[in-house]
Amino acid sequence: MSINQIAEQLKENLQLAYRQAIDADAKLDMLQKAGHGKFSAIFTTQQGFKQSATRFQPYVTELLEELQALQQTTEIDQAKLESLVKKLGLVLQTLQAFKQQAK
Repeated sequence: MSINQIAEQLKENLQLAYRQAIDADAKLDMLQKAGHGKFSAIFTTQQGFKQSATRFQPYVTELLEELQALQQTTEIDQAKLESLVKKLGLVLQTLQAFKQQAK
């Protein structure tokens, strides 16, 4: 699979994550206003993220920036690609779990 095909699939998944993040962040805002949601970050640096945020959108933005950096290279950096895929999977799984819990 070429880097362009991989990048396109990752971009589609990032778009999905972005749409879900908007909804999840709105629910988190409502929960926080109701006095819930007292936590310092959704993901940790041990999970590979540079961000430390109480909302999903900064993490999705970080992943998009990583994808753009990967697309700038002529050779696929396997370690960076694996890290990006792993973190994207974690974001999508967490968004899905949050959606189920927030019902």
